[in-house]
Amino acid sequence: MTGKKSNMSGAQIAIVGGGIIGLSLGWQLAKTGHSVKIYERDAPGQAASWVAGGMLAQVAEAQIVERDLVDLCMRSASLYPGWVQELEADTGMEVDFRTEGTLLVATDRDEVAELEHHYSTQQELGLDVEWLDGHRAREKEELLSPKISAAIWCKQDYQVDNRLMIQALIQAFRQESGELAQNTPVEEIVLQNGAASGVRINTGEFESADVVILAAGCWSGQIGGLPPELLPPVRPVKGQILSLKMEEGVVPDKVIRVSHGYLVPKSDGRLVVGATAEEEGYDTRLTAGALYELIWKAWRAVPGVYDLPVTETSVGLRPGSRDNAPVLGGCSVDGLIYATGHFRQGILLSPLTARTLTECIRTGKMPEDIQPFELTRFRGKG
Repeated sequence: MTGKKSNMSGAQIAIVGGGIIGLSLGWQLAKTGHSVKIYERDAPGQAASWVAGGMLAQVAEAQIVERDLVDLCMRSASLYPGWVQELEADTGMEVDFRTEGTLLVATDRDEVAELEHHYSTQQELGLDVEWLDGHRAREKEELLSPKISAAIWCKQDYQVDNRLMIQALIQAFRQESGELAQNTPVEEIVLQNGAASGVRINTGEFESADVVILAAGCWSGQIGGLPPELLPPVRPVKGQILSLKMEEGVVPDKVIRVSHGYLVPKSDGRLVVGATAEEEGYDTRLTAGALYELIWKAWRAVPGVYDLPVTETSVGLRPGSRDNAPVLGGCSVDGLIYATGHFRQGILLSPLTARTLTECIRTGKMPEDIQPFELTRFRGKG
């Protein structure tokens, strides 16, 4: 169930989807000698990968019911420093990898109770976290509201500028002779004799490949050519987000997470405030209520944001699977590999996804720690 054909040395690989997962895979596969072409329906990296906070939140977002996913995220986080170093060395570009840590804060009694429950979960999972009262939280971040009464300090949760990373990945991929076909939707993955043989693009042309990797984000389940049992159950989860321009006196050092929201300072002067999580299908309209909620939550945590200029508002569609964990690995069709459904963790999981699936294609073996995320876990489930 690896999606591997025999003799993969120098294989022709088609990647359906040019977000951060597809670009990461393309770069790593091209570096190992494969001929790689990425097919992107719009501009590369401009969908959910672009409209994101860039947080690496393996600790802050850990849930007890997602032990396998927590482990996967922790392993990918451990790869991140080397991943960034390799990418920056290959391209000469910086991606603003920041290691100041993350504060989860509470502003009222209900939020404190919610935070206490989450802290217990993190402790049960053995994560490195620290409980802070309001005074100690403000020692960590002086811009916090006096109403902040409790916080969790996650010193191992970092961030990266996802937009800079996308630009660097595009350059790195092209430097390795990767071919990037933008504005080229894939209409169909072509199967012949129980194996993937290539893709058919929107012009009707067939382009052959030895391996096809489905990394089309929330559109993965809409690609033609696959029988129903091989369509990944991936849906769009709408996220509205905005950016403020930081000004003197209102420049937080750390990522600040509030109940169902966050503030992420970027070195270019943006303060990213997000994000909603809405089951609205493929609707990408901005709404007044969502933007109001985002600004209100940010103001409760950091009152100084009240006077900051709004510089951008946007909407992204996260790819969420039925259980909100990624769909990775092969299937019963030889030469077909999944790399989709990363939901909120696509940026965090890009190093592990790329390196693991690259190694899988090379060896034909699927690591045991990836097996819980194969498509087969949905078999027989409604």
